[in-house]
Amino acid sequence: MNRKALLGKALLEVLAEFAVFAALLFVSAGTLLWPAGWAFIALFFSFALAIVLWLAREDPELLAERMSSPIQRGQPLWDKVFVAAVMVLFVAWLILMPLDAVRFGWSEVPGWLQLMGALGVVLSFYIMFLTFRENAYLALVAKLQEERGQSVVSTGPYRYVRHPMYASMFLFFPGSALLLGSWWGLLLCALLLGLLVWRIPFEERMLENGLAGYDEYERDVRYRLIPHVW
Repeated sequence: MNRKALLGKALLEVLAEFAVFAALLFVSAGTLLWPAGWAFIALFFSFALAIVLWLAREDPELLAERMSSPIQRGQPLWDKVFVAAVMVLFVAWLILMPLDAVRFGWSEVPGWLQLMGALGVVLSFYIMFLTFRENAYLALVAKLQEERGQSVVSTGPYRYVRHPMYASMFLFFPGSALLLGSWWGLLLCALLLGLLVWRIPFEERMLENGLAGYDEYERDVRYRLIPHVW
């Protein structure tokens, strides 16, 4: 697929995701008059659009990889379980938060905490961008990419933690729940983040067994998600 066609397909996917997100959030809320919901949508899809345009210019091969199916032939069973569970929980999370914060009003999150949540989301997007910039093998699924000459990445945020994309999720999920004003959404974040933590040892074992130099990298960068913590 040439670069122009790839970009067109990626933009259509972003548009489709926008429609799905908007439907899940605002149908569940029962109203379009939800400023926090629009703020979340604006932040999320501004970043999504920006990263698609950047990848289309700088690394179209990675863009094509990110657009591939989340369930693939040869994908380990444990990763298929992970992907399926995350997809179900993510949709449930998007439905729960507007039910909580708007339709039923179970939660009352102070405005200053919603603002802090928005800042957390922005910071998570910055970490994601740094990760995309350094790692040309950042696939959606756990796999070794021998056909693309995969090698160990140890620059940028990978100098500090072995899984910076996962680390960004520890800002994105809680930040989004706070921005949207949902304590219940914040609680469900624990399950989503717990799944990420569960995936890490499986993924690292796969890399240790199949990617030259990963053992040495693990010895050099000891922390998985949070420097000096874990």
